[in-house]
Amino acid sequence: MKTLKQLPAESNERLVVTVPEAAGLLGISRAFAYELVAREELPVVRLGRRLLAPKAQLLALVDPASTEAISDPPLHLVSSDNPF
Repeated sequence: MKTLKQLPAESNERLVVTVPEAAGLLGISRAFAYELVAREELPVVRLGRRLLAPKAQLLALVDPASTEAISDPPLHLVSSDNPF
């Protein structure tokens, strides 16, 4: 995983993944991933109706000591009363 500064201008690598894709990367079920979103334990960004998990924050979640992980706290832009 590269930081934004390390990505070339024409990189086709996605910066975010959907919640089901994040579940697959983390080895958890889709339902549990959405539960973690509702509990604000899985960092997500809401773009319109879509919930997207930043890859850099997923890496930081599983490997806090990673030198490539971002240092900002997770973005919790989903309201706790309606996580979907």
